[in-house]
Amino acid sequence: MQPRLVDVHRPRDPARAEGVVLVLHGGASRQGRPTVSPTQLSVVRMVPVARRVARAGRGRLAVHRLLNTYRGWDSEHTPVDDARAALRTLTEQYAGRPVALVGHSLGGRAALLAGQADGVASVVALNPWLYPHDDADLTGRRVLFVHGTDDRIAPAAHAESVARRLGRRADVGFVHVPGGKHAMLRQGSVFERAAADFVCATLLGDTVADGPVARVLAGEAVTSA
Repeated sequence: MQPRLVDVHRPRDPARAEGVVLVLHGGASRQGRPTVSPTQLSVVRMVPVARRVARAGRGRLAVHRLLNTYRGWDSEHTPVDDARAALRTLTEQYAGRPVALVGHSLGGRAALLAGQADGVASVVALNPWLYPHDDADLTGRRVLFVHGTDDRIAPAAHAESVARRLGRRADVGFVHVPGGKHAMLRQGSVFERAAADFVCATLLGDTVADGPVARVLAGEAVTSA
């Protein structure tokens, strides 16, 4: 099995793209290493995020969703491996364009750990599931964490610890979403807008007029939605 890329806009002329966005889903491990289904909730959850980013880019961004090889994360094959393989494909297809990674839950962890790849300009981690000791050298990248305060699956404290560590070498911002839960259902538009605003600002140079991402881009390391 191989990871699969889904182009959010079809057909897409690579020559028109000014930037590339790779959207990474989460999903817990399952016994027997089952393959990823396009209809599993962790995958479907990222469809509106990817579409929001694509709309915000107004045709200037090539947005792709990644379907991982297997569900979850194990010692033999992880979503980071799939993300890196997808990045190699996209950087070849869109040579020279800056790349943003947007991931949720374990996809957020994969985005952060794969973000040190050549060509990556920015990373957005939405309710990332992390170990507090996770680390990556994201020097030169801009990084945004967006985390719900009521997330009971991926502790915000772990994300805050990792954000502080990454912030020693990278430009890192953190947005707290009051009442936000792991699935991003109740306040999905907050997460979607934050991802879209940050990607368009870091890849296309768009101005963000208001909201938490505007404050992050203005220099506030931590803010609330």
